[in-house]
Amino acid sequence: MLKRKRKKSNTMSRKIVAATHPKSINAEQYRTIRTNINFSMPDQELRTLLVTSASPAEGKSTTASNISVVFAQEGKKVLLIDADMRKPTSHHTFKLTNMYGLSTVLTRQGEVEEAIQKTDVENLWVMTSGPIPPNPAELLASKNMDFLYSRLQEDFDLLVFDTPPILSVSDAQIVSNKVDGTVLVINTGQSEKESSLKAKELLLSAKANILGVILNNFNLEKNQYYYQYYGEG
Repeated sequence: MLKRKRKKSNTMSRKIVAATHPKSINAEQYRTIRTNINFSMPDQELRTLLVTSASPAEGKSTTASNISVVFAQEGKKVLLIDADMRKPTSHHTFKLTNMYGLSTVLTRQGEVEEAIQKTDVENLWVMTSGPIPPNPAELLASKNMDFLYSRLQEDFDLLVFDTPPILSVSDAQIVSNKVDGTVLVINTGQSEKESSLKAKELLLSAKANILGVILNNFNLEKNQYYYQYYGEG
């Protein structure tokens, strides 16, 4: 499958610490997350993973990007799919164009090959959201989306979906029902317990396989921040 490499800046966002600062504490924690995700599915190969949060601004897109990087560093051929067609960020994060993407493929206005872009990280590609459509949830629930799942798994070892916050819209629920595993991102000091529990309930009602929770920006010691992954329990 040929993929067009689009013009982009060589400067990657500093938010992708797993790539820009691989020896940092944060990068090491993402590698720990990768290990725990692998351990959470010992009897099944993880081919599709969803990352979401309860509410906006909890770091789910940054987390999805860094998880994609560490799996690519492990040697897997990874495609990060920006399924947040309401407030997309992946094209900014990786300095890519967003003329073609998920929305253009699902509406048959572009080919899959046009929507996939290579990043500066070895083994990592990105499918940006594409132009914002009027009906994101309907597109994610469409037969075209089901076809896309199968098509992309022929070319990639792992698909990572970055979806909107689950308490805001139904998009994450729709995708969580189709993927192998789901990870919920919670921001320390911001997510209320009630919101987090509601997010979990919505995922379970969609029959999602919740692999665990990532506690974001947990302050272990003064001026030392890191990401911690723990089982859903």
